[in-house]
Amino acid sequence: MDFNGSDTLPGPRAEDHLPHTAQAAAKIVVVGGFGVGKTTMVGSVSEIRPLTTEETMTQAGIGIDDNYGSESKTATTVAMDFGRISITDQLVLYLFGTPGQQRFWFLWNGLFEGALGAVVLADTRRLEVSFDVMGRLEERGVPFVVAVNSFPDAPRYPLPELRSALDLSEEIPMVECDVRRRASSRDVLLTLMRYLHSLTMTGSLR
Repeated sequence: MDFNGSDTLPGPRAEDHLPHTAQAAAKIVVVGGFGVGKTTMVGSVSEIRPLTTEETMTQAGIGIDDNYGSESKTATTVAMDFGRISITDQLVLYLFGTPGQQRFWFLWNGLFEGALGAVVLADTRRLEVSFDVMGRLEERGVPFVVAVNSFPDAPRYPLPELRSALDLSEEIPMVECDVRRRASSRDVLLTLMRYLHSLTMTGSLR
């Protein structure tokens, strides 16, 4: 029963329906450490109401979860975030944001299944976390791009220095972004799609 007393459950909003012009869909995962902006990115760029699985953080995570740089954060993703964006009239991306806390990383394997590519969100305050994240993607053979999320209090470095610090090959795109801005998040996804297209043209993506 809904709030109006009717036995009929409310359906999805008109804007949540899949565009009738859509001919292809791809699964993209947004990964990274705790508090790097994955939920924010999915929410800012999704054209539908994003599905989130955020729960209030409790004392159980004290001493276990590394929340450096995100001390004011009061909720965390415990399963996944989900959103959708139309890149063109024909191509739709389904976005899956992964949990950032390492104790929930076991859930990543299921989210990686069928993923065409990934966005690795990096925070310059905790750049070392990105090594484990990229390693997991490489183990699963999931192509990725690295997006450095701009936090107001985070140190800024030239991208070549960050690339060197991450030991990231020149072939893998690295960009700066502000995931609070829809246009910036969309640009990151377009960078990923161009990279995946280049891999397809060279036969590196199957």
